[in-house]
Amino acid sequence: MTTVIERPAEAAPPTRENSPRWERIGLIALLVGTGVAYIWGLGASGWANSFYSAAIQAGSVSWKAFFFGSSDAANSITVDKPPMSLWLMSLSVRIFGLNTWAMLVPQALLGVASVALLRTTVKRRFGGAAGLLAGLVLAVTPVAALMFRFNNPDALLVLLMIASVWALLRGVETGKTKWLLITGMFVGFGFLTKQLQVMLVVPPLALTYLIAGPPKFLTRLWQLFGALGAMIVAAGWWILIVEFWPASSRPWIGGSQNNSILELTLGYNGFGRLSGDETGSVTPGRGGTGAGMGASMWGETGIFRMFDASQGGQIAWLIPAASILLVVGLVLRGRAPRTDVQRASMIVWGSCLLVTGLTFSFMAGIFHSYYTVALSPAVAALVGIGSVVLWQRRERYWVRIAMVVALASSVVMAWVLLGRSASFVPWLKWAILVVGLLAAVALLIPALTRGRLAAASILAVLFAGLAGPTAYAVDTIDTPHNGSIVSAGPDTGMRGFGGMGEGRRGQGGMPGGMQLPAGMQLPAGMQLPAGAPGQMPGGDGAAGAELGGGMGGLLEGSAPTAAITEMLEQDADSYTWVAAAIGANTAAGYQLATEEPVMPVGGFNGTDPSPTLAEFQQYVADGEIHYFIGGGGIPGMESGTSAAISAWVAENFTATTVDNVTFYDLTR
Repeated sequence: MTTVIERPAEAAPPTRENSPRWERIGLIALLVGTGVAYIWGLGASGWANSFYSAAIQAGSVSWKAFFFGSSDAANSITVDKPPMSLWLMSLSVRIFGLNTWAMLVPQALLGVASVALLRTTVKRRFGGAAGLLAGLVLAVTPVAALMFRFNNPDALLVLLMIASVWALLRGVETGKTKWLLITGMFVGFGFLTKQLQVMLVVPPLALTYLIAGPPKFLTRLWQLFGALGAMIVAAGWWILIVEFWPASSRPWIGGSQNNSILELTLGYNGFGRLSGDETGSVTPGRGGTGAGMGASMWGETGIFRMFDASQGGQIAWLIPAASILLVVGLVLRGRAPRTDVQRASMIVWGSCLLVTGLTFSFMAGIFHSYYTVALSPAVAALVGIGSVVLWQRRERYWVRIAMVVALASSVVMAWVLLGRSASFVPWLKWAILVVGLLAAVALLIPALTRGRLAAASILAVLFAGLAGPTAYAVDTIDTPHNGSIVSAGPDTGMRGFGGMGEGRRGQGGMPGGMQLPAGMQLPAGMQLPAGAPGQMPGGDGAAGAELGGGMGGLLEGSAPTAAITEMLEQDADSYTWVAAAIGANTAAGYQLATEEPVMPVGGFNGTDPSPTLAEFQQYVADGEIHYFIGGGGIPGMESGTSAAISAWVAENFTATTVDNVTFYDLTR
């Protein structure tokens, strides 16, 4: 009978003294390599998501705009998320000046911190090899390489999610209440980053501690209530200030219809994302009113959504392998004590993958492929943990078979995903297939997993599992990305609202010439541009030029010419806003070019009732707005106050054209 010596439930904390030299070298290589990769060529993406870039610029010159997350320094309206992620970038811009590097380097550093913290969290329970592998998998996940080089809130959200698991597992080790409170604090900060999305980690955290926490059950329950209280305090202070601040002296809450952060939390950014009933969304999901615009507006929902042409290349490479390794790992820890920290680690990461994956798969509302970055820590942790745990038990032949099955699932996924981009490194899927077959044979032969031959087998497994996502990540790093909706990796040919993650090489998430999905009908009242049947307008390129030189649109920031910028800068100090425009992205480019406030009428979609027509007329009467910029948003989809303001301006002021963009001088 073979005797297997298992690792203790709790390994020693990672320190320089108990880390072998190879591990320290590996850690340095991992973190330095991640930092160089994520920082390399950041300037090529320009303003990235100009919607957030404008708010970062505003926060760098106005502390009030900084606190609220306002789109403009004159504080007319906020972005449609809490501002914690903007705070880091605004501080960097305040220190180093307004430029792409100052804005995006903090995001890259968040990526390095996420890799380091995940490695530390995994190493503490499973050793240095597992920690390094988990960190490596996270670093080369394509959607992670995208989001840690972009200015969306997801970069900070990922770090805070990892931090909450780190603190929770320390609580499982010690049973001390302080670690539960720290867990709640990190979740609260996550709420201030992207609202209810962070709540997807709460059930896994609570379940894990209820199962594995050392104290008695009632004590564990009270500790979890303490964590809930810490979460409420960490997020609630800002929510209370915003709710009780007089509405007349703070910006409108972007994304809400009633100027309420609570409405934004529970509606547009909350349950509306699940049901599809998103009030204020210009492209409703299942709950929308547009004919033929059901759940397919943002892609087909279902159990295989994470593997489809929109999401697959972002995250799906190792999901099957992570799932297999999780199940086998739990089986191997089956007889461990209730408080076993290794099993608790598997439970928390596995349930994070399950809860988040199922939510993303079936949510009927707004969904973008880059949301899948929230899955990357769980996938990376489970691959690192499971690979090492199974390797340590490879004396059991059934474990070897399980390793081969996990490897085979990764090879199959690489073959499928790489096959969706036929022109992208066409030889790679064949190389992965051949090396994967050799690695599978090696795993089944005990002699090839011992001594020096073991190193060759491990390298073959690593190549077969990581070559595909690494190639996608390298392509992502080498490609500029800008616009509101972006995706990692090469073009898969997936178009349509559900696959709008094709914003790359200067294109936004709704690129010019994008074909509507088969059977999809446009919302009532929406008109397509003349001469472009079945297509949507874009912000850049030839299609966008037909609508006006660099005027921007719903998802793409404007790109004003030097003549336009010079015109807006004249006597800028005499006005509160140098201009107003429908939609935040249209306004953003002009604001970033001039570094002067530009009012985004209607917020991101142009559908928020801010300002009202009466308020806008009063601003004009008081001489606070110099120009109104025609167009913006999606032509034919203006409604409510935005449509009323546009009509009033057109009826009462004279239009002039500068570089194909229509302006109205509101002082004449």
